[in-house]
Amino acid sequence: MNAGHAYRGRFAPSPTGPLHEGSLVAALASWLDARAHGGRWLVRIEDVDLARCRPGLDRVILDQLARCGLVPDEPPLWQSTREPLYAQALERLLAADLAYPCACTRKDIDTALAARGVSHQRHGERVYPGTCRGGLNGRAVRSWRLRIGGDAALVHWTDRRLGPQQQDVAREVGDFVLRRIEAKGIGTTYQLAVVVDDAAQGITHVVRGEDLADNTPRQILLQRALALPTLSYLHTPLVLATDGQKLSKQTGAKALDLSDPLAALQAAAALLGLPALPAPTLADWLAAAVRAWPWRPA
Repeated sequence: MNAGHAYRGRFAPSPTGPLHEGSLVAALASWLDARAHGGRWLVRIEDVDLARCRPGLDRVILDQLARCGLVPDEPPLWQSTREPLYAQALERLLAADLAYPCACTRKDIDTALAARGVSHQRHGERVYPGTCRGGLNGRAVRSWRLRIGGDAALVHWTDRRLGPQQQDVAREVGDFVLRRIEAKGIGTTYQLAVVVDDAAQGITHVVRGEDLADNTPRQILLQRALALPTLSYLHTPLVLATDGQKLSKQTGAKALDLSDPLAALQAAAALLGLPALPAPTLADWLAAAVRAWPWRPA
């Protein structure tokens, strides 16, 4: 895997709310890893989910990062401007018979799974049963899915923090959605958008929260299907709410208190396992944190 000056990392927030304690942990970790490798750090605004994204929050997030001294090395990129690239990627997959149109609703999938004696668990994956693999049978297209199967469906990778990982994507996820037809038009899913954009931006290393680790095998399959490089992954510890759930906007996480940006960064660093780093200024503390980063290159 590339290192040194070739390292390119990124932080990719969704503008569905201001940064909170958990998202600052992810932002700081990705920035520290880039700086520890002597690389470049980018910010990408993941705003393809127009139903959840709120106007103006992208600028709020960029301002929050800047107040913490986390300034990207290149102008930020907005996913909402890149739909033509996602459409081109889907066309490549369709032309290679690696993707296909699907007419199924969630209810259709649940009915098909129930017929097999499988019930959908709340927060669990709906493992797609392959209903439309052979054609739509006259039904209207609702989405397009990646065709998964064979030995390639068992994905092995090594996470820099979690160690060796594997997932049988066919058994645990099934053919997953790449793009779907929505009320506002055609929407691209996170999986396809992130793979296309990581490649287009030359990203080499991904540092993000552990809750996204199970997305990694899907993204590796897409990288292989599109003949794109596989990246280096490091998934950071989750920040939990008082009830034990992952701290997130959906669970009521409060916006960061940046009345003292250094204190906010110190709290995030403690959650990443860094020692206390006394420093007179924000810039001094960030420099010390880079030196203390536990996943520095050997």
